[in-house]
Amino acid sequence: MDSILALMQDPAAWIALVTLVVMEVVLGIDNLIFISILTNKLPPEHRERARRIGIGLALVMRLALLGTVAWIVQLTTPVFTLFDHPFSWKDMILIAGGLFLVWKATKEIHHNVDPVDHKEDMVGGAVTTSFASAIGQILVLDLVFSIDSIITAVGMTPHLPIMVVAVLAAVTVMLLAATPLANFIEKNPTIVMLALAFLLMIGTTLIAEGMGLHVPKGYIYAAMAFSALVEVLNMISRNARQRNKSGGH
Repeated sequence: MDSILALMQDPAAWIALVTLVVMEVVLGIDNLIFISILTNKLPPEHRERARRIGIGLALVMRLALLGTVAWIVQLTTPVFTLFDHPFSWKDMILIAGGLFLVWKATKEIHHNVDPVDHKEDMVGGAVTTSFASAIGQILVLDLVFSIDSIITAVGMTPHLPIMVVAVLAAVTVMLLAATPLANFIEKNPTIVMLALAFLLMIGTTLIAEGMGLHVPKGYIYAAMAFSALVEVLNMISRNARQRNKSGGH
């Protein structure tokens, strides 16, 4: 208790908390996009429940991993060397998660580009994923993003209470934003393709990180923000043209 009170009175601890909360929220965007796209393929009556379960699992997993911080830190210890590059368990988890994301995003992009070729399994895009399958896939990505998130948090602060508060804050934001984001993606088909492209880029980045090629996350999120801005301008332009056409008639 005394240590927590001391942390609350330490300005450096508050700065670390704010920084960590912002970082956790930003890192959570990747997870949220994946959850939104995947749950939108479920029947409407199951989507909200799947999102809550998926995000709830992310919270449980991150808090459980925080309880094993000493073990998590050891995941960065090299296990074997290949082509003069040491690979740790963290690297292998990032590569596996990245490959899964690239495979999933590529598959969904193919379905969107050529839906006629997948009529049997694409009936409205909802039948392709069962509830259990959606939760299973969300769980896999939750694990990858959680480990990456916790290792990053450990590198920023040694104080466990700060990490716990940051994780709770980030997951709360994810919970509040999940349904509005999923609804927005569903109502705007071009956003789906953009979101899938984001997942493809994130998957490629995870593979690169696992291979030892550090890609500054600021560049990735700046590119995502710029692409999203361009798409918003396109949407405004399309809506303006539609209003002009309706007014003309």
